[in-house]
Amino acid sequence: MGTTTPDQIKNEYYDEAIRYMENAKEALKKAGKEDDLYQDDKYVKTACGIAYCAVLKALDGFFILKEVKKQRGRKSIEYYRENISKIDRKLLHYLNNAYSTLHLEGYYEGNVSVDTINSGLKSAYLIIDRIKPAA
Repeated sequence: MGTTTPDQIKNEYYDEAIRYMENAKEALKKAGKEDDLYQDDKYVKTACGIAYCAVLKALDGFFILKEVKKQRGRKSIEYYRENISKIDRKLLHYLNNAYSTLHLEGYYEGNVSVDTINSGLKSAYLIIDRIKPAA
């Protein structure tokens, strides 16, 4: 059995994170928009949950590439913050924004502001781009 290369890890985790983001965008389309608000919070919550999962998927791949020690059991936001803060402060800012806008505001609180959700999605894509394979 061969060793997994960094490019294989990037491809696997990047492709999966992008697949999640595509699913999140589809859910947002179902939410409908009027002016600067989504109309159906059920689909916004769904989209935000999926997009946040994409962030975690990308970060898991990033941690493998950076040889961050795996944690046993369920990983918390503190696990991600602590490890990212040692590697990349800018990435930490993106994580904090994605966490607060997608996970807390969008998923838990049901925030339907298009600008808020778009801010979280932008941070998600910036995080995912960190593991984007070379063209």
